[in-house]
Amino acid sequence: MGLRWPLVRPIPRASLKRREIVTVVFVVLCCVAAALTLSHWLRDEEKAAPPRLDLARHLRSHVADFPREGGYRPPTRAERAHLRAGVALVLDGRPEAARKPLAAVGYTARTVRLAGTERLVAQVTEERATRRGWGEAYVDLGAPVWWSAQVPHPVSDLRSERVGAELFRRAPGGVLVVAGARRDAGKGDIADMAHRNDSAFDAICTLLTMRRIPGIQLHGFADESAPESDVVISPGAGDAGAVIKEAARTVAGAGFEVCRAWRRDCGALEGTTNTQGEVAARHAVPFLHVEISHSVRDSAADRSRLAAALAEVAGRLPRHPGRAASG
Repeated sequence: MGLRWPLVRPIPRASLKRREIVTVVFVVLCCVAAALTLSHWLRDEEKAAPPRLDLARHLRSHVADFPREGGYRPPTRAERAHLRAGVALVLDGRPEAARKPLAAVGYTARTVRLAGTERLVAQVTEERATRRGWGEAYVDLGAPVWWSAQVPHPVSDLRSERVGAELFRRAPGGVLVVAGARRDAGKGDIADMAHRNDSAFDAICTLLTMRRIPGIQLHGFADESAPESDVVISPGAGDAGAVIKEAARTVAGAGFEVCRAWRRDCGALEGTTNTQGEVAARHAVPFLHVEISHSVRDSAADRSRLAAALAEVAGRLPRHPGRAASG
């Protein structure tokens, strides 16, 4: 006996249409859910990723905010101690722990990624609401710290901070210390960071010296002060050992006319009364006092060339990775 109905009944068109609609709606909802999940994930990743910092651009903005008159108050001994303790923790690779002592003096520490590199850097800076002209510091978190660049007279030694930023970007394992006020921001020499031992700038530089971290301190001079020289290099208050002499050869090899203070009279540009240099000399830590002509500082190409030469110097400095005497 034959079968009178098909084994598989055809599905009514209305049912097919409903199934198609349900399928489409399901797919759309899945896509929306996936998009929302991805969006949240990307947002979380963005929050977790350190922000990028264009250091040169930041410092240009930072120094542009310096008041033309005033704007500086020296820290007390207790305030310098808090700041020193916070920076010490950053040097020890503990930026999170550093936030408490730094907050006590109106400073913050945040981790940023240095633009043009993949290096993570700790930015230690005054909160804008409490700025007293104390300055900033940057610590490389991706390598053991063994050298420092110091800029005691930003703005006053025009564009010296740009040389410092370029040098720090080129050479890993460094600390960059930048003063936070003009040299003439207070009465007398109160804001002259290279000749005071009661500043935030000096507190950080002394901490570095006590950890046997050599310093490259950047200054600027008017062309007429040493018309035959592009750069004046000296050991400050110390002796010109092999490290300093090799540094001068490297800078000269980059095409600059160098006045070597241990060979001939370089006038008032030798930095023999530099406060940070005196501390370094007492502890036999290399200290390179670098005076840069206005013409060199005024040329982006020359600044870059000098920073590259000084980065070579930094790479050859003796390495005592921040673990010597306590500050």
